[in-house]
Amino acid sequence: MKSAPITYLLKINKIVKLFCLLLLVTFSTVALASEDTTTASVAGEAHATEVHATETHAEAGHATEEGHGSEAKFDPGKMITEHITDAHDWHLWGEGHDAVSIPLPVIVYSSRGLDVFISSAFHHGHEVHNGYALKEGKIIAVNEASGSVDSATEDVAVTESLWDFSITKNVVSLFVSIILLFFMFMSVAKAYNARKGQAPKGLQSLIEPLVIFVRDDIAKASIGEKKYMKFLPYLLTAFFFIWLNNLLGLVPVFPGGANLTGSISITMTLAVFTFILVLINGNKHYWHHIFAMPGVPGWVLFLLTPIEILGVFLRPFVLMIRLFANITAGHIIALSFFSLIFIFGQMSTGAGFGVAVFSILFTVFMTCLELLVAFLQAYVFTLLSAIYIGAAVEEAHHDTHDHDAKVEEAHII
Repeated sequence: MKSAPITYLLKINKIVKLFCLLLLVTFSTVALASEDTTTASVAGEAHATEVHATETHAEAGHATEEGHGSEAKFDPGKMITEHITDAHDWHLWGEGHDAVSIPLPVIVYSSRGLDVFISSAFHHGHEVHNGYALKEGKIIAVNEASGSVDSATEDVAVTESLWDFSITKNVVSLFVSIILLFFMFMSVAKAYNARKGQAPKGLQSLIEPLVIFVRDDIAKASIGEKKYMKFLPYLLTAFFFIWLNNLLGLVPVFPGGANLTGSISITMTLAVFTFILVLINGNKHYWHHIFAMPGVPGWVLFLLTPIEILGVFLRPFVLMIRLFANITAGHIIALSFFSLIFIFGQMSTGAGFGVAVFSILFTVFMTCLELLVAFLQAYVFTLLSAIYIGAAVEEAHHDTHDHDAKVEEAHII
């Protein structure tokens, strides 16, 4: 069963995120209201000027309009989207043509054939290369072989046949996390062989309590003493993979900064692994409960069986959405607080500096909270996976344990 401290931490995490979201909405509303007030005031002054000097106002208004058009306004939605989505290069610093990034391999296959090149050929999405261009982070086919993206026209037929096998930022982050996990556990294994019978030291002292925690409090408690060892390697892999990538997503510099566990494709893959394990290892007792629940009248089975079958597919869906939504929401809230500095800064320099103090404090607070969330989401995903697997391999005489597992699952969800 889930310990009381973990339960309280989950509740506190939800309350704090809700409070931060409400605070963010309040700040944004104030910013918009202030901007509207300033706009109305300027319009009123312009109207008074028009009464006294119509021609002068027209010229000044035209010049002011051109000046506003030439200014690059800060777009918080674009900034947040660029940080939480995948990309064909690893952005380091800068904006537009002055941006500095690590180019990554682009591998596309379409009706034109296979094409391989480096993403720097796109010039941060401003140029066409070999008939391909970047549009909103996705590669499309265009009719022009080169030139500016603004003047290019999309070749819809080729785009529909296009397969993108590029090594994107999330793919690189995936390889980095695999390499880190490999060396981390290899070093721990060597330490165990070299220090047999001695107290753990260094990295071993960090990893050993977590391994014991997953083994005793998750695998044994949810699957049972007899069968947990078969699934422990998967549960340990899932826990450390999610935890490590959650932490890497909080590091703002390379090789961190990628939102790997906030990618729906990654969380879907992890959920599918759990789903396959449940399907393969589900015993006769498990499927009997799904299709013909004992002790239930036939006319009730007509209603319950479709619901139970639907539940089999909803469980991995819950795993997928829970991890994706929690990690992505944390990044969005932190970036939104940071964006308030530039939103208020466009109104006036003083407002920007004034909000900066509170925005930075809340951003730091949210980052610290995300350190807790990084562990909690790895724990919850692993625990739910163990509960689903435990229900699939449980024997018929463990009805009480099955009931407790389902109650705990419902409480977590």
